[in-house]
Amino acid sequence: MAEQHTPRSLIVTYYGAYGRRTPGPVPVAELIRLLAAVGVDAPSVRSSVSRLKRRGLLVPERTRDGAAGYALSDDARQLLDDGDRRIYAHEEPKTGEGWVLAVFSVPESERHKRHVLRSRLAGLGFGTAAPGVWIAPAHLHEETRHTLDRLQLSPYVDLFRGEHLGFAATADAVARWWDLAAVAARHEQFRDRHEPVLRAWETRDDTPPEDAYRDYLLALDSWRRLPYIDPGLPAELLPADWPGTRSAEVFAALDARLRAAGAAFCEAGS
Repeated sequence: MAEQHTPRSLIVTYYGAYGRRTPGPVPVAELIRLLAAVGVDAPSVRSSVSRLKRRGLLVPERTRDGAAGYALSDDARQLLDDGDRRIYAHEEPKTGEGWVLAVFSVPESERHKRHVLRSRLAGLGFGTAAPGVWIAPAHLHEETRHTLDRLQLSPYVDLFRGEHLGFAATADAVARWWDLAAVAARHEQFRDRHEPVLRAWETRDDTPPEDAYRDYLLALDSWRRLPYIDPGLPAELLPADWPGTRSAEVFAALDARLRAAGAAFCEAGS
């Protein structure tokens, strides 16, 4: 199956990698140039930017020379800062750090928020320990708090930290809490698509900025979803030959090889 990169997702990925580090707003014309490099046409850029503005992630601002542009909202910056800790994590998850539990109660008059809460917790990487009890490694508690506060869902949730005391072995319990086969399949898809890209770069002596930018942005757009599907469990709680180890190595190598050269392509238009 061909990998899908939506214009909206690619714009968020661009801001996460490069755009939030530029002084001032990014001109619309520059967004169009940068997204054209990964196959997105101008009308798609404009419509996607409008959607991101309506969601409160981008705010319209004028550049110093008066051109129309967009900057990240404060909420978007917090979202990207939280994401950095997952996307660029280089440390192996630690054994014995414990778990964070989320238990929520929503009044019947606001029952539509139950679905929102479930989807947000799942999107943060939580598994389900029991009906109404969501679980994740303890290192996700800070990001969880930020997310629930940003979405004004924190009044409905209690967070707890603790350890698993049995009766089943923790590795067996983890296999119930998360669909590890589905997570593994996503890692394999990333590896199958982007490991050949890495191998091709390893045979090259040059690193042209536009080529580096294109391959890096596409790899990052694929990779940044994985740490939200994979909660980051210690190796001893995962099946043998866990494919996430290799997919993380592939992304880290692409990041080291291409990110800086991709920044040169971004700066060429400024």
